[in-house]
Amino acid sequence: MTTMTDTTSAVREFKMPDVGEGLTEAEILKWYVAAGDTVTDGQVVCEVETAKAAVELPIPFDGTVRELRFAEGTTVDVGQVIITVDVSGGAAPAPAAAPEPAPSAEPAAPSGRQPVLVGYGVAESSTKRRARKQVPGQADPSPAAAAVQAELNGHSAPPPAPEAAAPAPAGARPLAKPPVRKLAKDLGVDLATVTPTGPDGVITREDVHAAVAPAPAPAAPAAAGVQEPVAVVAGDARETRIPVKGVRKATAQAMVSSAFTAPHVTEFVTVDVTRTMKLVEELKQDRAFEGLRVNPLLLISKALLVAIRRNPGVNAAWDEANQEIVQKHYVNLGIAAATPRGLIVPNIKDAHAQTLPELAASLGELVSTAREGRTSPGAMQGGTVTITNIGVFGIDTGTPILNPGESAILAVGAIKLQPWVHKGKVKPRQVTTLGLSFDHRLVDGELGSKVLGDVAAILEQPKRLMTWA
Repeated sequence: MTTMTDTTSAVREFKMPDVGEGLTEAEILKWYVAAGDTVTDGQVVCEVETAKAAVELPIPFDGTVRELRFAEGTTVDVGQVIITVDVSGGAAPAPAAAPEPAPSAEPAAPSGRQPVLVGYGVAESSTKRRARKQVPGQADPSPAAAAVQAELNGHSAPPPAPEAAAPAPAGARPLAKPPVRKLAKDLGVDLATVTPTGPDGVITREDVHAAVAPAPAPAAPAAAGVQEPVAVVAGDARETRIPVKGVRKATAQAMVSSAFTAPHVTEFVTVDVTRTMKLVEELKQDRAFEGLRVNPLLLISKALLVAIRRNPGVNAAWDEANQEIVQKHYVNLGIAAATPRGLIVPNIKDAHAQTLPELAASLGELVSTAREGRTSPGAMQGGTVTITNIGVFGIDTGTPILNPGESAILAVGAIKLQPWVHKGKVKPRQVTTLGLSFDHRLVDGELGSKVLGDVAAILEQPKRLMTWA
C-alpha cells in the first residue's frame, strides 16, 4: 500500500494517496516529523483531512526525512509528492524549509472550526472527480495509491505492483478467521493491506485495529519554514472568509444533494417521557450496565429499533439506477456527532441485533471515538437510519435533512420539565418533542406516522420495550 517513486537510487518520494471516494485532494493537518528526522516503515508521518475524516498516513520505508514539500494547512492534490526520504543510510541532509504551497493548492484555512447543526450527514460520494493536475517532472501516481485508498475507504484493493511493498503477495488470499474478516469488513479495512502478526501469517483482530488507527509517532519540532497558517484579519475588518473544504465541504454538498433529491416529509409529536427518565436512573444502578454510559439516547435508540422492527418498510433505500426500492433486513443506526471539524455520522453496524447493554457499549465507543477524531471512513458508510440529538443544544425540535441514501432521521429535542395533564390533573412532567423526517418516495404518511407513534409510545411507557420485543 505504498505511494512512492524513485527519484534517485537514494531518495524516495511519498505522494498524497487517493484518500477519498470521488475526491482528488486532502488537507495536511499536522506533520509528526521534520527534515532530518529518522523514520521507519509504518511510522505515521502526518495527519490529513479528507471529506470523510481525519486520517493518519504511515511512511512505507526506512530512511531520513529529506524534505517536507507542503506546510500544515495546505490542501494538496492526490498524486503530488508531500515528503521525500533519503533511504541510503548515510548522513542526514541539512533540514530544508518547506516551500510555499503549489499554485494548484487552495489557500490555507483558519485553524478554528465550529460545530455545525446536528442532522446533516456526510455523502457517500457527492463530488464529481475532476482531472488530476500534473506537476512538471512528476510521475503518474503509482498503482499502489489505489491500495491506500482502498484501506481508507473500505473497498477491495487491486493487487500491488511487484515493486510496491505489500503485506501479502499479489493474488494471495490473506489468512484470517471469519470473525476477523467480519471485523475488517465492518471497519472498512482491506485485509490485503494488513500486516499479519499471528502464527503462520494469520491476521488477528489486533492487526485489523492497528490498520485502522496506527499509533502516532511522538511529535517532533516543525521543520524550518513549515508554519501553521494563520488568518490575518485587520482590526476593523467587517468580514472574514473561510475556505470550505474537508468534512465541512462534504457536509454542505451532502445537505444540498439530499434536500433536492429525496422529497422530505417531517412529522412531530410531543410526548411525556417521565417514565423513561426514571428507567434511565434505575439502569444506572443495574450491575448489567456497570462501566457503561446510560442516558436517554440509549432508550431512544432502542425505541427506534423496536419501531423499525414493527414497521420494517421504513428501513429501505431508493435505487435510482434500477428503479427499485431496496428493503434492508438489518439496521445500521447512525448517530449524528458534532465535532470540531464539522458534523460526522458514524453508525452502529447491525444495531438491531444488539442487547441493551451491547447497544450502550456501542454508543459509548462511537461517541468517544468521534470526539477524539478517530472515526474511520468505514464507520461512516452503510447507514440505514439516523438519530440526531439536537436537545443537547437546548433546542425543542427541528426538521433534519436525511443522510444521503437513508430513509429516515429522528430528531430528539430537549427534555424539559413542563406542565402536563397526567391522570386528569396538571402536573410537572418530563416532556420532549420528536421530529421524524423521511423520504416520501419510500415512506408514505401512514408508515411514517406509525414509526413516530411507536417511538413515542415506547418512551411514554418503556415497558413496551418488553411487550413489543
